[in-house]
Amino acid sequence: MIRIKNSRLACLLLALVSAVLPWSVLADAGDAIVKPGVRERYTKYEYRIPMRDGIRLFTVVYVPKDAAKTYPFLMIRTPYGSGVHDSGQARYGVDFYPNALGPSKEMEDSGYIFVSQDVRGRYMSEGVWQEMTPHLKALRQPGEGTESADMHDTVEWLLKNIPGNNGKVGIWGVSYPGFYTSASIIDSHPAIKAASPQAPVTDLYMGDDSYHGGAFMLAANFDFYSNFTVEKNPTVLPKAWHPFDYGMQDGYAYFLKYQNLPQITAQLNEKQRELLLPTIAHNTYDDFWKSRNIAAHLTNIHAAVLTVGGWYDAEDLQGPLTTYQTIKNSQKEHYNGLVMGPWSHGGWGMADGKNLGHVSFDSKTGEYYRKHILFPFFEYYLKGNGSKPGAEATMFETGTNVWRSYPSWPPQQAKKQTLYFSANGSLNWNEPREEFNTFDSYISDPKKPVPFIPYTATGVPREYMVSDQRFAATRPDVLTYQTEPLEEDVTVAGPVEPALFVSTSGTDADWIVKLIDVYPAEYPEKNTGKDRMNDVPPPAMTMAGYQQLVRGEPLRGKFRNSFEKPEPFVPGKVAAIRYRMPDILHTFRRGHRIMVQVQSSWFPLIDLNPQKFSDLATAKTEDFQAATQRIYRSPGQYSGIVLPVLPR
Repeated sequence: MIRIKNSRLACLLLALVSAVLPWSVLADAGDAIVKPGVRERYTKYEYRIPMRDGIRLFTVVYVPKDAAKTYPFLMIRTPYGSGVHDSGQARYGVDFYPNALGPSKEMEDSGYIFVSQDVRGRYMSEGVWQEMTPHLKALRQPGEGTESADMHDTVEWLLKNIPGNNGKVGIWGVSYPGFYTSASIIDSHPAIKAASPQAPVTDLYMGDDSYHGGAFMLAANFDFYSNFTVEKNPTVLPKAWHPFDYGMQDGYAYFLKYQNLPQITAQLNEKQRELLLPTIAHNTYDDFWKSRNIAAHLTNIHAAVLTVGGWYDAEDLQGPLTTYQTIKNSQKEHYNGLVMGPWSHGGWGMADGKNLGHVSFDSKTGEYYRKHILFPFFEYYLKGNGSKPGAEATMFETGTNVWRSYPSWPPQQAKKQTLYFSANGSLNWNEPREEFNTFDSYISDPKKPVPFIPYTATGVPREYMVSDQRFAATRPDVLTYQTEPLEEDVTVAGPVEPALFVSTSGTDADWIVKLIDVYPAEYPEKNTGKDRMNDVPPPAMTMAGYQQLVRGEPLRGKFRNSFEKPEPFVPGKVAAIRYRMPDILHTFRRGHRIMVQVQSSWFPLIDLNPQKFSDLATAKTEDFQAATQRIYRSPGQYSGIVLPVLPR
């Protein structure tokens, strides 16, 4: 069985593989290329399709051998290679067949003309590749293009040159191919009738892969860019992906040894740093990032859209929410739907979705989605089969583990309520009555940062998004507040908003807030399953007292007022911190407790803050200093967390 230890690389390979076998169980290397079914039912063709500027894009087409009827196109555009993937390599040639096609078994069985295309400058396509291709660019270099124009030209060619098509086109993709799905439907070709951007990279700086709350996502990006590099294309040379050699199994210890970003990035070679260093140098929300925000251009879309994401997607959780809302604001004519399930990055495409780490969801949510949500969507809009989707938002409610349907998201009936930090680590719905200048404090030391997982690993294990937080609750540099056991269920639906009053003895500080579901001490259920999509298969354990992370998000304090113009803290002066964390739909069950943890490091998930106002791209070891952090709960300065609560 193919096993991938490095989780960021695992997510990348998931996106690679999703073009050809997203729903199937990964096969052994020996039978990954040929499997009965696809070869017998489909004929494979490879083309070099010319674009309007003469650049040719390598495109693979699988046509049903049953010519008694016509079929729609279902297309994916990818920077990861449209060849058949075997042990990390993309193999090209009409004799190489994948063991599955499309995003679900139902679609392969139903019959589509499946199309996979290498985007400009990647693998076998000509042209110049651009990361997160800017839709608008004042001056394009020779060989550069736009994704919507390339999609338009490709559709025109396919309609004219591939016999047996019904004149309709769908497009889909997960992660980076999700970005290409979104970018390809701007000013969309009239033949494109349906699109499904899944975990679409949308705004790299604002809560997607690169930055969260202005904090750099260190572990994930280090892994990704150590493999994802600029290549000379087109080429038939095999391109394999190899995990970065840390020389140890402990990513925490590895990164702490180097501490600052200049020393950490020095461990990569020049080729590996080429794409990584600009993302670090541009650590404010400047034009570099704004030009790559595809959400700003999601207009003039003439297709039905079904955006898909996972509540526990460590990479592109915010992307689907932003994409859905942006299209909703600009498009009224066509269906615009959103699906959010209990999945890690891309987990809806391959796994059964029954659990993540130790947390069970009681049913095969991935199979349900593929069969009852995604398949009917494409069947209706591309073939006219079945009925039009009803609900706009189909959301999995964690905690109770049920699917819910809403006319829009977030649900309008959710009302904001504040849980206040109170004395003795309590958390209450009522505003506390404290003396002036009441606060809780801790010392944050960059030399001893709070880890984001309680075990050794490299990369970002998928299960961290639901991991047990008891290890953090016992640390002196983590403040913990919790309610009494709940007397009735509390359902939170929408964005979570920390509302803090803070001070620091330094001039900068990170504020990480974690919302946690605390299981009863007498909780009877035991987790005994192993999650194939998880990097660290969990052993059997009781869930009694489990502190499940529901949502966690940082804010780098210097960006508290603007991500474009950072501001230092005045040491000891109280400042207001308020920010939005990504949405949740979670029910804290009766008998459980709601917990909130506050800390100032989360390592190496995010990079270390020196706690001295500085440019982290050039920060030196001597800039890192310990600081005293205070969280206030005084009159007029009551800290807490704002939750959108559904009425019962």
